[in-house]
Amino acid sequence: ISHQVVRRFFCSHLGVRHFDLRLTMAGVNLNFLSSIGIPIGTSSIVMKLPEEVMPVSSAAPSADKSSKQDVKPAGKDVKPAGKAPTAPKQAKAEATPKAAAEADSAPSEGKNFLEKWIDADLAPGGRCHGKKFISRFPPEPNGYLHIGHAKAILNNFGLAQKYNGQCNLRFDDTNPTTEEIEYVESIKEDVRWVCEALELEQCKNGGMPWRDGLYWASDYFDQMHAFAVDLIKQGKAYVDSQTEEQMKLNRGGVARGSESKEERPGVNSPFRDRSVEENLKLFAEMQEGKHAEGSMILRAKIDMSHPNMNMRDPPMYRIRFESHHNTKDKWKVYPIYDFAHGNEDAIEGVTHSMCTLEFENHRELYDWFIDNTSTIPSKPVQKEYARLEIEGAVTSKRKLLKLVKDKHVEGWDDPRLLTIVGLKRRGVRPQCLKNLMDTVGTTNKNSTVPWELVEDCWRTDLEPISLRRLVVLDPLLVEIVSYKGTETIEDLADFPDEGNPGGKRSITFSEQIYIDRSDYMEDAPADYFRLSKVGSEVKLRYCYVIKLEEVVKDKQGKVTKLRCSHDPATRDVMPADRKPKVVQWVNAKDCVDAEVRLINPLFLEMPKEMPAGKDFLDYLNPTAMVKCSAKAESNLSKCKAGERFQFERCGFFSPDYDCWKDPKKLIFNRIVALKESTKKPKAEGAKSASRKDQQAAAAAEKDRLQKIPPEEFFKSERGDEFSAFDADGMPTHDKDGKEITKNAKKKLEKDLEKHRKLHEAWKATA
Repeated sequence: ISHQVVRRFFCSHLGVRHFDLRLTMAGVNLNFLSSIGIPIGTSSIVMKLPEEVMPVSSAAPSADKSSKQDVKPAGKDVKPAGKAPTAPKQAKAEATPKAAAEADSAPSEGKNFLEKWIDADLAPGGRCHGKKFISRFPPEPNGYLHIGHAKAILNNFGLAQKYNGQCNLRFDDTNPTTEEIEYVESIKEDVRWVCEALELEQCKNGGMPWRDGLYWASDYFDQMHAFAVDLIKQGKAYVDSQTEEQMKLNRGGVARGSESKEERPGVNSPFRDRSVEENLKLFAEMQEGKHAEGSMILRAKIDMSHPNMNMRDPPMYRIRFESHHNTKDKWKVYPIYDFAHGNEDAIEGVTHSMCTLEFENHRELYDWFIDNTSTIPSKPVQKEYARLEIEGAVTSKRKLLKLVKDKHVEGWDDPRLLTIVGLKRRGVRPQCLKNLMDTVGTTNKNSTVPWELVEDCWRTDLEPISLRRLVVLDPLLVEIVSYKGTETIEDLADFPDEGNPGGKRSITFSEQIYIDRSDYMEDAPADYFRLSKVGSEVKLRYCYVIKLEEVVKDKQGKVTKLRCSHDPATRDVMPADRKPKVVQWVNAKDCVDAEVRLINPLFLEMPKEMPAGKDFLDYLNPTAMVKCSAKAESNLSKCKAGERFQFERCGFFSPDYDCWKDPKKLIFNRIVALKESTKKPKAEGAKSASRKDQQAAAAAEKDRLQKIPPEEFFKSERGDEFSAFDADGMPTHDKDGKEITKNAKKKLEKDLEKHRKLHEAWKATA
């Protein structure tokens, strides 16, 4: 990781504008930084002398395999029938001072603040001493999971693994208008797949990460309704008949859209002092369907002047005349998330309820419902951590849904998306995600992770397990004039690392090969060291040095073929008297066609404040997916689903699902570029891109433009600049209706003539 990336990460992580960090050791990574006393998994920085350093454990190490699990793996992945889990009674309190002191004095190197919290709770005298650690992952089934959810999955299931406990998978299906079974099945598969990185004991024989702890919020509707009735009977909840607008106005706070930032006090509802009997009657009528949607709502009676807006008589139940996927038409009232969340945790006996920081202000309300419900079965505690924020990532459910519905991407599993299914299709492994989460750490401070750091974590995972193969993304034919016949080059290692010997493969060589077009350049600058002038040389990977003898062009001046000679003494060695650059190649006689998709960030850099009249779609990256018609070594025709490859000098790739559809076609998605390409300067207004990416993008743009008829060119490409055109497609008036000036017309005529030649050249070869 470059020191620039580390500095950017620390500046974001610590909330400062400048952090002076001088690293002189090549290959420094964040584990090293942690080992010298800069533990990015904690909220503080402690500098230590090298002799004081202790080994650092991972954020979520595997549980002791010799220890017995308290819960047996379930045989089937089904929603449990009958009664919901019975939660043990437990006192609601933080760890005693003695337990906290013991936990603080115990060795805690490498532990994040959540682990220290859990240690204190489980220690003798602690809040949960003698109890099993229970957490939960509670997604709402109204969308596909994304890379941010992977952090929550690995946190909750990883901590359950570490503390020999249990993590439930609970679907928060409290809103009948948004849930879909499609999302439910996808979420279960995503959780199972992400947890592969944890190597959970219960999954080794076909079990699921949640064992038999698969639940639905709707399993608890009867109990939560009883909790609401309990609060009404205590005079701590009431039915409000105000309109939605009246409730918003009376809630107080800073008015939206108002120039004044003055805090307005809350105003009690005129229905706040209804009697217990009337509230019970009205709540029953709400459930019986006797009142219209939006006409009434059940609210907690707390404090309308409370400084925490969440405590100003928050809603508990609303009327919905929607059929629920689980309970069908039984219910006409449905619980609000803030009310349901803590109740669900209490019913399941959750000991540690972990949320992201946006719920920090909701914790007080979470505690209020737990403390004031007299029939609550257990008393869980909530703590918040920073969610995963990645530079340039769009993970909003609303925005993702718009991208999919409006066909800006090819579906939820489009490899350009950072959904779990998109990452999986792209070729990212669960271990890549865990490597990222372990590197970033778990803190209680929001920060933004640089995209370069994400890519570096992926490379670290992929480097040792990716099979090496030769692929030419933009093929240029080369004829070896001094060579005749075919030969086989054997015993090429799948992995260059001796510690991972893997298998062996062979490739063939003949008098006709393909190299990448970027490895030849006319009129090359002085620092270009591949084929350029006649007499220039390159070394073919695993093969001969070749020397340029002749350049062949077509009528349009495009280079169609190179003629080269070879040095027979250099097949297996680099010449002693010179060191030509090494390039990849494939045998033209037995190579296979492949579509290679270069996946780049889906969005260009967006401003923090969106300009007027703009939205996020205006920043879609036109080169987010560049498709290359590549030539690949013949061994790739036998690729298998789930394999990862390093296409030498190109990046890390994985076969796409479409490879095995009819008709069969080799398609590979780039997971991440090689590190060298990330060092190249940024193009104007775009993310870092290698020269291959830029050339491939330019070729794709040229291919698109040349198919446009000349009479349609200005209309399709620059139509917003003009208001009228003649019969040949030439603009006659600008966008304001003014006639085009003579000077502007001459320039436009030159542009049109240039495009006409491009189009005619394409028609001649089409």
